[in-house]
Amino acid sequence: MRFRILSYNIHRAIGVDRRFRPDRIIKILDHYQPDVALLQEVDVGVPRSREIDLAAMLAEALGYPHYAVGLNVKLRKGHYGNATLSRFPIERQRNIDLTIGSRKSRGCLHTTLAVPGKGDDPHLLEVFNLHLGLSFKERPRQVGALVRAEEFSSLKDSQPCIVGGDFNDWWTRIAPMFTEVLRFDCATNHKWGYQNAFLTYPSFSPTGGLDKIFFRGHIRAIKSRCCRLTVSKVASDHLPVISDLELF
Repeated sequence: MRFRILSYNIHRAIGVDRRFRPDRIIKILDHYQPDVALLQEVDVGVPRSREIDLAAMLAEALGYPHYAVGLNVKLRKGHYGNATLSRFPIERQRNIDLTIGSRKSRGCLHTTLAVPGKGDDPHLLEVFNLHLGLSFKERPRQVGALVRAEEFSSLKDSQPCIVGGDFNDWWTRIAPMFTEVLRFDCATNHKWGYQNAFLTYPSFSPTGGLDKIFFRGHIRAIKSRCCRLTVSKVASDHLPVISDLELF
């Protein structure tokens, strides 16, 4: 079973021109037609984004029958966090708190997706959609909090699993924790391994590979790329990454 996954920090659908334009995010997602979209910085009920539930609006506009939201940051009015849009049924979901001390609230949205198989029983695909902190000192601890969470720690290495999102990993120091310790492969590189990541930030002239997709278990990578649509240079301060994967 082949499927497409996209990870995108949408910056509340506020572009580098400081305009709230969710239609640009919709255009990008509609172009790539991912089966699963991992979105970060998604507003719900915030005045800067017209108090719209962005996750619900994007899911409806793009025809996703299933979506989940993990709200991490509480504002004076409204919240924002991560959202996962899926063409596959969501069997369970929980937002895992990755906040370290008094630092900015962070989280990882876990969903279990029922992906159609050859028989009557679907493949269960475990998906972790995260947004790590800006400080290098907190990011390893946040990965540790994820690894200790029951949703992650209970998984066998053979279980199909994806971890994607905005890692804020400028110097590629977090990636080896996944590839060398946790036995994941990274789909979003120009070469095999965790080096030479697709550059995604800032969107108008990217120099950092902050947005990544890792996979483990009975999954193989078919093709991956970074978005190069002209609209993506202004729609958000990040570029999305896209991976075609196969469950076997």
